[in-house]
Amino acid sequence: MTGGNLTLANSVEKELERYFEQLDGAKTCDLYDLVLAEVERPLLCVVMKHVDQNQSRAADLLGLSRGTLRKKLKTYGLV
Repeated sequence: MTGGNLTLANSVEKELERYFEQLDGAKTCDLYDLVLAEVERPLLCVVMKHVDQNQSRAADLLGLSRGTLRKKLKTYGLV
């Protein structure tokens, strides 16, 4: 895979493959929730920085209501 073909989906796939390799046969559970939490917090951080902490602009950019965004920001201790 070259740098030009690197997409977010490719990056996630690569990291999940690495995650399973590091498990080395150990069991895991709740992977869906784990992945969402690992992606959602940095997503919110980067978006909030991009919009200079403006929650209305961030909510619009993310396609969320402002209330939902605020709840998520609180969940991750970002407000």
